[in-house]
This record gives sequence, C-alpha cells and structure tokens, in this order.
Amino acid sequence: MRRDVDWLIAPDSFKGTYSARQVAEAIARGADGIGELDICPVADGGEGTLQIVLDALGGWSVEERVQHPLGRVIPAPLGWSEDRSLAIVETASASGLCLLASTERDAEAATTFGTGQLIAAAVKAGATHVALMAGGAASTDGGAGAIEAIEAAGGLGSAQLTVIADVTTPFERAAEVFGPQKGADAEAVLRLTARLHEQAEALPHDPRGIPMSGAAGGLAGGLWAFYDAAIVPGAAWVLDAIGFDARLEQARAVITGEGRLDTQTLEGKLVSEIARRCARASVPVHAVVGSSALSSAESMELGLSSVREASDLLELESAGRTLTTSARSI
Repeated sequence: MRRDVDWLIAPDSFKGTYSARQVAEAIARGADGIGELDICPVADGGEGTLQIVLDALGGWSVEERVQHPLGRVIPAPLGWSEDRSLAIVETASASGLCLLASTERDAEAATTFGTGQLIAAAVKAGATHVALMAGGAASTDGGAGAIEAIEAAGGLGSAQLTVIADVTTPFERAAEVFGPQKGADAEAVLRLTARLHEQAEALPHDPRGIPMSGAAGGLAGGLWAFYDAAIVPGAAWVLDAIGFDARLEQARAVITGEGRLDTQTLEGKLVSEIARRCARASVPVHAVVGSSALSSAESMELGLSSVREASDLLELESAGRTLTTSARSI
C-alpha cells in the first residue's frame, strides 16, 4: 500500500488549555518541512467536538437561543451535515460546565434544558437523525431538563437520537464520579445520587447499570430510557465520522495526544482508540501530552512508540520538531 503522508497529526484537546486544533497546529509547526503532514484534530464527544465533526463533514451551524445551565438565555450552535442528513448538538455549548464561572458551579441546580431546546430545534427544522455530543455538562439532572424541553416542543416525532458518550460510567454513579468537579460536596453527591435513583425508577426503562448512561450527568441514560436513544462510545464515533481510518491508510506514522495520560486512557479513551486502530493498521503511534501518569510498561501496553510531555504551545512545537526529526527514517 502506498503511504503518501509521513505524519498524521491527530491529538485531542488539552482540556481547559488548548483546543485539539491548536495542539495539532502547534505540533505541525514544529514538524514543518519534515515530510508530508495531515492535520487531523480529534475529539470524543466533549467540548469542541461539534466543530471538529463539522470541519470534517463540510457542515455548518446556525445559532439558537437557549437556556444555559442556570437559566440565562445564551446563543448556542446547532450543527448540520452538508446534506442535512444529520443534526449535531453539543451539550457543552448549551449546558456546559465551561459556561459557568468556578463560583457558579452548582450540580444540583444546573439543568440540561438548553440541550433539550437544541434537540427540539433540530427536530422542528426537519432533522431525522440527531447526534448529541454528551461531554462537558454542568449538571447532574439525569436528563430531566432536556426531556422537559423536548416534550414541551412536541417530542422527537420519528427522529432518531444517538448519544455520543465520552465516559463508560453508568447512570447511578454519575454524581459520585463527576459531581465534585461540578461543584458538589460530599452531601450534595449523596442527594444527587438519591435523585438519580428516584428518576431511574420513574423512567419508562431503568438506565441503571447501562454502560455510558452516566454521561453528561445522566443525560445519556435519561434519553436512552425516555426516547430509546442509542448510546455509543464517543472516540469510535468521532473517528468514524471524520474518516480517520482512510487517512490512517495513507500515513507512515501518527502523532496523537491529550492533556493527561492516565489509567482512564487505558479504558478506551480517545488515545487508546487511536492506538488500537494504529496497531491494526501496523502504523507506529507517538503521543505528545501535557502530562503522563503512566509507566513505560503501561505506555507500551497502550501501543505507544513514545511519549513526550509538553505544557504550552512552544513546547508542543518543540515536541513535534524533536519527534519528527528523530524518526525521519520511519
């Protein structure tokens, strides 16, 4: 097979610091002039996924007015594939933790109502399939807010709903696992967990124990239970949507990365999924990361040929230059 690309540069974002595109372009600046490059930012369903998918699909977005997690009205993008066969909603844009100041975080009061408004707007505009990027929610409402908004607008009709999940956590553990980062103290976590159990018992189907149903504070499970929404792993879905495998076929080597390599990476996160696909294609994969908590043995188990740490854009450029220069023979 002819491989015309020397380096496929496919990092995730360094969450809270740099977008996936910023990371990819910084690495590419360092590698400029050292072989043919293919810049391919990637994501797993969290903040920034919408734009990555739209860029790859040639899609576009329109602005909708929705309620943000604490009820203020804000603009949020509703994405469409070029042929309008798919509407794309990003939870983080309407109901995201990124929309709140650290002092505003309130996992009990925050809702996913705005996300439901975006889904309803897509259905009203004629969408037959809605893909919901579920990462980055500020709430732990089990999807109650989104369901309320969708039902107020007339429901889903015949539209299909697919939830793109970035975690494997089940519904009933959403507060325990993610509540603290959303502003919940130990007592709030207990209250939220009790509320999730009450919701699970009242829903048409019980989402407890369902893998990935805890994504977005249980939003995934609520939509699965109320609308029979499909829940799929975010990393695999996004890589398929952007045509990653076809681009991988043309590459001699891959550079991926994320803000932190740790044991969660080993459990099917984006870098792990890329490494798995590279192994299947017999293409070496290197990681440039903000930090790594993995041992050399764990990195090798993941399938990484090397791991380099970089904490800012200049260090990302340097890592790209060092890596591609030292591996020119690949």
